[in-house]
Parts: sequence; C-alpha cells; structure tokens
Amino acid sequence: MNSSTVLLLPGWQNSGPGHWQTEWERVHGDQRVQQHDWMRPLRGDWSARLEEVVADAAGPVVLAAHSLGCILTAWWAAHTRHAHKVRGALLVAPGDVERPDLAAQIPGWAPIARQALPFPAVLVGSRNDPYCSFERAQAMAADWGARCIDYGERGHINAESGLGTWPEGRAMLQSLADKD
Repeated sequence: MNSSTVLLLPGWQNSGPGHWQTEWERVHGDQRVQQHDWMRPLRGDWSARLEEVVADAAGPVVLAAHSLGCILTAWWAAHTRHAHKVRGALLVAPGDVERPDLAAQIPGWAPIARQALPFPAVLVGSRNDPYCSFERAQAMAADWGARCIDYGERGHINAESGLGTWPEGRAMLQSLADKD
C-alpha cells in the first residue's frame, strides 16, 4: 500500500478462517491488531491497544476495520494523538452497539462516537446486515464524514458472505492509501 502499513481491526470474536481480513493477512501480509480478549471486548483496552500499535508504526498506516472494529476506529479517533499517521480507513459493516440486543452482548461500547473522522474514510454497508440496518450505517458514515458504499445484500460482509480475498474491498483500501 505505497509504504503504508495496513492494520486490520477485527470485530467481536475476531475474524476467523475465510474472512476477508484473514485472507488479507495471509495474502498481503497485513497486520492484525491483536486484542487481549476477543470474547469480552473492553472499549478502553481495545482503544489503548490500537493507540500503541499506531504509535509504534514506523510510518503511515491505513485501517481496515470490520464490525466492532469500525466502532473502535471512531472512538479511538476521538481520543488519539496519532491520527496524523492514518492515511485512511475502510470501515466495513459497522456493528450497531446502540441497539439493545447488541448493547447487552457487548456492554460498554455505547454511545457510538459520532464526530467527523480526522482522516479520509469509506464505509461499506449491507442492506441485510443482521447487526446494523443500512440506514444506521448511512447515518454513521454521514457523521464520520465517510463516503458510504451500498454493497447490496451481502449480510455482515464477513466469511459467510463468500468474498474470499475481496478484491473490490482491496481496491477501496488502495484508493484511501493513495490519497495525500
């Protein structure tokens, strides 16, 4: 990605086999930001870990976030001193942690940070995502200042969506990495 490090930000329970993030790690050598506890995510811990990884990066980074990773990106961006190192963020299928059923499963993540992101971003949403309505994804994109892409009916845009190495997503990420 033109000298930028791609940081993969999985969501709750991590990204397993067949997930596009796992494929990008395998095929492109992207760096997954490892979290201490994937099953009981704590917003403060996850944010501190992302801060540490971005601070330690030798050069610019591009974020490729999925689900809770999108919510993490927005929260982290509101508090970091290292936003200048981020060339852009690909935000895929954000999880709506303000929805009562998800808030109960993943406590401590609401409210969602809604400020404009300090770097370019593209949000890819699905019309039949079980974890976030497309309308809520559009609203998040608008609040974050991200371009919103309607990806049709692709579920949670994860392993079950059958994307493989997801070349379309990679092209979106590349367009963010190329921005100056």
